[in-house]
Amino acid sequence: MENKIKVVLVDDHHIVRRGLHSFLKAFDDLAVVGEASSGEEALQHIEEWLPDVVVMDLLMPGGIDGIEAIRRIHRLLPNTRIVALTSYTDDARVLAALRAGAIGYVRKEADPDVLLASVRAAARGQSLLDPAVASAVMQELMRNGKHVNELTEREQEVLRQLAFGRTNPEIAAALVVSEETVKTHVGNILTKLQLAHRTQAVIYALKKGMISLDEIELP
Repeated sequence: MENKIKVVLVDDHHIVRRGLHSFLKAFDDLAVVGEASSGEEALQHIEEWLPDVVVMDLLMPGGIDGIEAIRRIHRLLPNTRIVALTSYTDDARVLAALRAGAIGYVRKEADPDVLLASVRAAARGQSLLDPAVASAVMQELMRNGKHVNELTEREQEVLRQLAFGRTNPEIAAALVVSEETVKTHVGNILTKLQLAHRTQAVIYALKKGMISLDEIELP
């Protein structure tokens, strides 16, 4: 279990959870450690499960929908990565999920391998964004965004590294600096650009033309 990616499934449809569980457990590097049928149930047990990745439906019954559950889990366990898995691809919902703290967004009609790749990427701190929604997300995030020239030259390079989906240790190795220095740069980038998390940094870098879509991993 120590070497496996611990996954929690949150969806109000039992048949969906069972299908996801059966699919994910077929892979040796994954372990489903918990399931919940609502945001409330997920929050009740999340600190017991301590997952690496949560796969979260967005529209569920009860007082806490998927987006609010993402926000609360992100606050409680900032190192837990959350992938939204939903049938809804409207701009407002996608943006709300990413702003709440989701690192990935996968449509339920996508190929199962897309979800598998998204879960594995999330566990590494990397984002897999659905090309069908990426353009609208970029436009909205940039509408009131700050300018990249507010970043130092080093911060711009770290932002490019983030956009390639690299982890802090990988960035530190590439730039020959300490991981603590990378953390400081990442914090400065998010603060200066008024972004909430690394997923938004990827979108920002794409919109500004700092990297091309072909240079990052997409489903």
